[in-house]
This record gives sequence, C-alpha cells and structure tokens, in this order.
Amino acid sequence: MKTLYVTDLDGTLLNTHSRISQFSLDIINELVAKGMMFTYATARSLVSASVVAQGLATNIPIIAYNGAFIINPSTNEILASSYFHKNEKDKIIDVLNRFGISPLVYSYVDGCEKVSWNTDRENEGIRYYLDTRKGDKRFRPLTDSKDLFAGDMFYVTCIGEREELLPVYEIFSQDDRYTCTLHQELYRPEYWCEILPKKATKAEAIQNLKKLWNCDRVISFGDAINDIPMFRISDECYAVSNAVDELKEIATEIIESNDEDGVAKWLQEHVRE
Repeated sequence: MKTLYVTDLDGTLLNTHSRISQFSLDIINELVAKGMMFTYATARSLVSASVVAQGLATNIPIIAYNGAFIINPSTNEILASSYFHKNEKDKIIDVLNRFGISPLVYSYVDGCEKVSWNTDRENEGIRYYLDTRKGDKRFRPLTDSKDLFAGDMFYVTCIGEREELLPVYEIFSQDDRYTCTLHQELYRPEYWCEILPKKATKAEAIQNLKKLWNCDRVISFGDAINDIPMFRISDECYAVSNAVDELKEIATEIIESNDEDGVAKWLQEHVRE
C-alpha cells in the first residue's frame, strides 16, 4: 500500500516559534530519504511556507493557500489551481463594500502573484500580518480601493473582530460557490474570515495529489478547523494535542503537541521502510 502523508504547518509541524525543530527535520528527512511520500498542506503561500519549512525535504508537490494551488516547490510550477469566476468576484466586492470591510486580496496581476490592500484602512491585525512578512515581493500596497480586486483573484482574507466578520462568513458559508472559514488567528486576538473558490480546499487538493502520485491511502496531521475537510477524506487523521476541539472529535487519535514534535514522533514510530 502506497501511503501519502500530509501535514499542516502552523500549529502542527511548526512550533510556537513558527519553526520546525531540528529533531523533526532530522526524523522527517531521514524517512523521506528512505521513500516516505510526505508533503504539507498550508494556508500559507509557497513563498511564506518555504521560509518556515526551510531544510524540510519533500519529494512531491506541496499544497498552498488552503488548497487553491498545488505547486512543485523545486520549480515553482503550478500543477493545479482554483480562481474566482467574475460573478463570484463581483459578489465578494459587493458584500465587503456593504459591510465596510477592507481585505487582503491575493491574485495574479499581469502574471505576477500579488497581495493587495488599502493602506488607508489597515487595522492592527493587518499590520501584524504585514510586519511578520517584511520584504515580501508579493506585496502591492494601494492608497485607495480602486484597483484592489484587479487581476485573477483566488483568495481573500478579512482580518478583524469576530462580530464584524460574522455577517460576511454567514453569507459566503451558505453560498455553495465558495469555501469560507472564520477562525481566530493562531497566538493572536484577531479573527480571520477567509474566502476561496469552492474547490480550493486541502481535501480537494489532496485527492488530486493522491491521484497524481498513485497513492492508495492518505494519513494527515492538523490542528485547526480548516483541517476538517482534510481529515474527513483521510484514511487516518491525527490531531496534535494543541488542536481545536472540533478537530480532535473526528481524529483517529490525539498525538503530542506541535512543541513536542508530535508529528515527527508519530512518523518515527509508525512509518516503515
């Protein structure tokens, strides 16, 4: 049986310092060298993920932006992608304008990946996000909202208080053209409302990757609510002890936390050559 092992990054493989410990790196890289089919599925971009996953060996493509893209990390080639259609994009613009919310917009503008936002409407959560990614070449600051939604759009993030984002979440979570989640940012007080095309989920991307690499089974690891679809399509799924209760309830088993190298320890014990 050929097994595909897929882990989330933040809160799962990454510790609270947003790094992979040397212990985890050594264990995973040794197993990959022996033939383990291992990759990660993250809400991060390839650019952001590559920084925090530096030194980690993956022998197959990775899943970025919660499933919007499957990417070959060695060549940056996009193997599969999901974008908003025009009518879907128009609804996002209308709803966010109606509720006075200024988001981070991820899109390809003139063939280049960009993250756009209105600098006049930054809140503390947006500023924190930007500060943790200083020098990011994708950043496209704008002084107004005129061109905020330009290009081929695939991901929209609204950061703020739960109460202000809840109406937006309720609208898009009930529209079957979208995938929408509302959750508190890891280690932060702000909430994120993330809006993606319907097929942009970790589960959809994993199913595609499973076919591409002719795997028979999927074993996954996670910590947050956006990992629920991934868990539901996995043959086995393991929640780290720091995971949210909703994920623990559907997990095959609870493993040690992200600060205790839970994923690497499980792999070391269970993956055979």
